[in-house]
Amino acid sequence: MADRRAYDPAVPRQPRRLRFVRTHDRSRSWVHAHLVRLAWTDALVVILAVSIAQLVRFGADSALVPNGAGNAPAVVVSAVLIVSWLFALRACQTLDRRIVRSGSQEYSRVVTACFSLFGALAMIDLLFRLNIARGFIALALPVGTIGLLLSRWLWRQYLTHKRSAAKNLERVLVVGSLNSSIPLIERVMARPELGYRVVGICLPERSGMRNSVSVGGFDIKVYGTFDQVCSSVEEAEATTVAVTSAEALGHAAMQALSWDLEGLNVDMVVAPGVTDVAGPRMMVRPVAGLPLLHIDKPRYEGANRFRKGLVDRLGAAAILCVLAPVFAIVAIAIKLDSPGPVFYRAARVGINNTAFRMWKFRSMVVDAESRKASLYTKNEGAGVLFKMRDDPRVTRVGAVIRRYSVDELPQLLNVLGGTMSLVGPRPPLPEEVEQYDGRVARRMLVKPGMTGLWQVSGRSDLSWEESVRLDLSYVENWSIMQDALILWKTVRAVVAKEGAY
Repeated sequence: MADRRAYDPAVPRQPRRLRFVRTHDRSRSWVHAHLVRLAWTDALVVILAVSIAQLVRFGADSALVPNGAGNAPAVVVSAVLIVSWLFALRACQTLDRRIVRSGSQEYSRVVTACFSLFGALAMIDLLFRLNIARGFIALALPVGTIGLLLSRWLWRQYLTHKRSAAKNLERVLVVGSLNSSIPLIERVMARPELGYRVVGICLPERSGMRNSVSVGGFDIKVYGTFDQVCSSVEEAEATTVAVTSAEALGHAAMQALSWDLEGLNVDMVVAPGVTDVAGPRMMVRPVAGLPLLHIDKPRYEGANRFRKGLVDRLGAAAILCVLAPVFAIVAIAIKLDSPGPVFYRAARVGINNTAFRMWKFRSMVVDAESRKASLYTKNEGAGVLFKMRDDPRVTRVGAVIRRYSVDELPQLLNVLGGTMSLVGPRPPLPEEVEQYDGRVARRMLVKPGMTGLWQVSGRSDLSWEESVRLDLSYVENWSIMQDALILWKTVRAVVAKEGAY
């Protein structure tokens, strides 16, 4: 029988003993199965990587691996490496169910485990002068690391496919006021690949309570008040309780709710009240028995900037070498298609509002800027942006290179010169920057990028507000692993021609 008492946050509640709800266990059995598949795949990838390294380095008939003390049995050396590698993956918690399904942290932990293991092996080899064949180790590391990352990505694609068919989803019961709950529900509904489905909501009070709440064109059922969360969990068969109004519940009620949920296979998550801040900037610290969320300020200077700049320049140089033939072909096509220069030097604003000239392949007629004013009535861009789906100023070759974002490749020269980054916020026009308010101006704290979250999330199809939110999210939570994921997603977005015009 559900407890129908009026909720009073000032009165501590005693935890109620509830029966175990087996429907929750059945609905979440896929989590265990997914982790088991990951564990077996990790083992197969590591065994395969070590076997390939041994075969390439020592040949099929080799039974011994040379080292400083003589010769060690190849099977023993390979077995020790395999066991150590798998132990490193577990030690770095690469199978933590909280991170294996979304975000970049899963990939980051895999890379950390791999490089930590081989760093430790290098130090042991140096200290004890084992002189184990370095070619064997040098081959196993990249093959295994790439294989592990690829296998994790493939399993994510499989999971995303399942979620698109409304399977393997977390059933979320939201607990909070409408003002705090609706933004969470909207974000979750907009990203079904994250695997969350909001099945209901519990509101603070009963007075004037409605039967459902409309969010994004969907009706979310109202199950009760804060005092009826546990009975609502049973009724909705929820697997996750998301609290968005912790301050309204109070400390005693939050503690009681966590006790009530102990007997159920249900996760409890609490929205901290800040948006687009995640990763290493957030840390929970207990102070006088209270868990306080410590949010560190973004770090744009020092080692972080040096590391990002080094990766940018090395990456840009490598890409330019590979794409040199493409540059030549595009340059010839532009010259033959229309009169004018091959490149277009666009005025842009970079880090700390510093102006620079951005390189692009010319995709429009030479007098495009002078004709822009007459086209403002047909502007399809979001916010202060000017965009047209069928811009008459675009040349025939320009339409093709824009469709595949080839016109932006010369920005690699800006990356080499240090005015841009491979990944970052969209490089704005001077007239755009003049209209920025204090919040939007935070985009200028880092270098603009050739690609970014805005590029892999819809590009020209995004609203102005969503573009700003994605740029600010990147600025607030930058990491090397996030850059790598964005670059990978950019290739997919360009091939699919998503939002490009």
